[in-house]
Amino acid sequence: MISDQMQAQRFERKYFITPEQALQVRSFASAYLEPDEHSATRPDYAYPVHSLYLDSEALATYWAFVQCEKRRFKLRVRYYNDDPESPLFFELKRREGECILKQRAIVRRASGAALLDGQWPGPEHLVVDQPRHLVALERFCRLMHRLHARPVAHVAYSREAWTRPDNNSVRLTVDRLVRAEVQTEPVFSTEMSDPIYPFNDQQILELKFTDRFPHWFNEIVQHFNLVSTGVPKYCGSVALMEERGEVQSPRGRSERLADLLKFC
Repeated sequence: MISDQMQAQRFERKYFITPEQALQVRSFASAYLEPDEHSATRPDYAYPVHSLYLDSEALATYWAFVQCEKRRFKLRVRYYNDDPESPLFFELKRREGECILKQRAIVRRASGAALLDGQWPGPEHLVVDQPRHLVALERFCRLMHRLHARPVAHVAYSREAWTRPDNNSVRLTVDRLVRAEVQTEPVFSTEMSDPIYPFNDQQILELKFTDRFPHWFNEIVQHFNLVSTGVPKYCGSVALMEERGEVQSPRGRSERLADLLKFC
């Protein structure tokens, strides 16, 4: 799973839906989109997604969401299986007002732990030897060092993804079985011992677009009477972990993420 279909700059709307609504959304979406290359090979259209999220000791990126900072970011390492030869995707996801910007570097799995432990990145760590991947990895590492970030949580779910056949300007995803557990080591395993389910059995519909909100997206929203909401998988998981006493952080942050972004 090495292909990179990421939308570098986009807008997105998120909604909670029921399993029954998800089936109807699939039927509706199939008139406009096709399953992406990963969903197309699955009998239920769903493939596994795993992310190791990094944060500061004070959980700065978590509190940036809670306190609705207009400029904020998340640091995560995404992977899809336990194959030692499969890559890791080091991702910086930024929010600038309503716009989502993402940078991603495809990294050799054997290099992942060393990079998270502080080794400075170089071309030898990359699967794809392209300047934009090295730039993305360097920026990820600079922000990680400035924030003193370290692994905090492993978040996983099953994703069904639909996209335009000619480009990736419009994308619809449904995420199921969102689960998480505390993970403080740079380990990239799909196994979980005792996960929590921050959204119970609710499924998450994400409507992603790079230009205008497609009219048929609006038809979905109106038909199911959906209400756009923040559905942060990492932050929702951390909130429940705090409630259960599995993680602790001071109320508030010493770091302002917008200030860190100025120098990275």
